[in-house]
Amino acid sequence: MRQAFEAVQVTDSVHWVGAIDWSVRDFHGYLTSRGTTYNAYLILADEITLIDTVKAPFVEEMLARIAAVVDPGDISYIVSDHAEMDHSGGLPATIEAVRPEKIFASALGAKALGEHFRLDHKIVAAKNGESLSLGNTSLSFVETRMLHWPDSMFSYLDDGGVLFSQDAFGMHLASSQRFADEIDQDILGYEGAKYYANILLPLSSLVTKLLQQVPELGLDINIIAPDHGPIWREDLGKILGSYAQWAEQTPTKKAVVVYDTMWQSTALMARAIGEGLRSAGAVPKLMQLRASHRSDVATEILDARALVVGSPTMNNNIFPTVADVLTYLKGLKPRNLVGAAFGSYGWSGEAVGQIEETLTEMKVDLVAASLMVKYVPDDAALAQCYALGQQVAARLNQTCDSK
Repeated sequence: MRQAFEAVQVTDSVHWVGAIDWSVRDFHGYLTSRGTTYNAYLILADEITLIDTVKAPFVEEMLARIAAVVDPGDISYIVSDHAEMDHSGGLPATIEAVRPEKIFASALGAKALGEHFRLDHKIVAAKNGESLSLGNTSLSFVETRMLHWPDSMFSYLDDGGVLFSQDAFGMHLASSQRFADEIDQDILGYEGAKYYANILLPLSSLVTKLLQQVPELGLDINIIAPDHGPIWREDLGKILGSYAQWAEQTPTKKAVVVYDTMWQSTALMARAIGEGLRSAGAVPKLMQLRASHRSDVATEILDARALVVGSPTMNNNIFPTVADVLTYLKGLKPRNLVGAAFGSYGWSGEAVGQIEETLTEMKVDLVAASLMVKYVPDDAALAQCYALGQQVAARLNQTCDSK
């Protein structure tokens, strides 16, 4: 079985030795419709070094790829750039197979790995800016706390200018191609944005700060090697520029209308609101939650300026799918949004007020009074919905034009 897996050469001294997970479809609530990769990297230096491991079920695949290049027992060092289990889950088994001289992680990474696994092997805490000699080259460490865990750090290899960026600049994308320039650019753009929207969005201020500091680090970066998805070896400015734009959350004229419905009343309202938005110059994106996953909603909001949320009332509460997406979005902390709440009800009608409360907590600028319709909307009610869409579009246009 081991002979079936091969390493992929990245530079003269670096090989990709990770694993491809073609079937994973859920990543702590994020729909990974195209699977993912768990990237690990082997550095062929005087002191052979492994950067990160893989999710626990894929250790044998990683070790097989390593064995295609060197005897795993020849590895001197293991570096853990990120303690999350999709990268560290395979660490205990890897230690047992490799018996490395030393394991390195950030100070918080060493603590987190100890708490995860109760390892007998001591982990050396790498300091920010510290360099590790590998004999004929060196590896330096840059702490990136809360991008996106407290322990996160980058490692930079002098030989070839390779930045091992753990979860930054990655995406969930299983592919037989290892390099970004080999993959359809539309897929790269969407999956990169989806990853940012669902993982890094609440940390955007830290992303902006890091991007501003990159020139000060004095690193001659030729390759960005993340822990998920393809490796960037051409036009690095494209992914760096995308991160700068996503972190800024520069608004467009897109308006996302998120809703669910029981007997189509709320759906009728949503469509009328969408028509009102379109008539006034906005670009509506209607997302019924029976057909749209929460992580896809988050992706669409990344470059949107308006969020309009609708729900029927069920058992004196928001409909469950709407409650789910609002809880999810609230945690992601999107910025620069205007919006409104709407919905239908039969006798109590609490859902719309609950939506309004959550949008207010999210600091969404509510541009109009919430709209409630009893039972089935008539022509007059649908006209009100149309007008609500126009009101949201007017504020959206005003704020976008002022940018």
